[in-house]
Amino acid sequence: MSESLKLNLLNVYERLFHSYGPQHWWPGDGAFEVIIGAILTQGVGWLGADKSITNLKSQGLMEPSALRTEDQAKIANLIRPSIYFNRKAQKIKSFVHHLGEYYNDDLDSLLEKDTQNLRHELLSIYGIGEETADDIVLYAANKPIFVIDTYTRRVLNRLSIIPNQDTYSSYQAIFMDNLPHNPTLFNEFHALLDRHAAETCRKNRPKCKECSLLDICPYGIRITAEQT
Repeated sequence: MSESLKLNLLNVYERLFHSYGPQHWWPGDGAFEVIIGAILTQGVGWLGADKSITNLKSQGLMEPSALRTEDQAKIANLIRPSIYFNRKAQKIKSFVHHLGEYYNDDLDSLLEKDTQNLRHELLSIYGIGEETADDIVLYAANKPIFVIDTYTRRVLNRLSIIPNQDTYSSYQAIFMDNLPHNPTLFNEFHALLDRHAAETCRKNRPKCKECSLLDICPYGIRITAEQT
């Protein structure tokens, strides 16, 4: 653990929390809905996933057994707002088949596994990659693992908090190796980074002059200097 990096990360967290307040992530009515939402948000914003969940609920399909027996084409049509709907319907089917075959739809039995075993098992299911698995581990199982996404990478890169390798695990280690393994902290920090990247640290036309991290951000300092 690097004490200076730990203090830097906590400073970022505190500034973002002061700017945005608690984010109350993850949206979802129960662990199963969180898992379906994690699959639906792959490559799309939450708005599309939320519309898809509403569609599934309207047809009584927010249950493992119902999704398992329903025609995949119908599921795909209902989740169209999430884009990549055909592949996501297949991924949902894969998850609910796994849950039925190995746990008799007892989701708690799956989620009570320890962090690493749960993550390893989730990664063995078709359509669940590292980010989706970590979403499930953190937000559905409430276990301490840090989720890395495009937004997180962007903010870290602009702050010059960059790992030696450009890999998911290397970015994740920045948090896992330097912060207390507290699921509440990881939940809030990830949500705040995503909120900040969406509203202020945008990919195009970032609002650097309004940023609470400006004085510790090499990217923002350079951008604002160029604008004067």
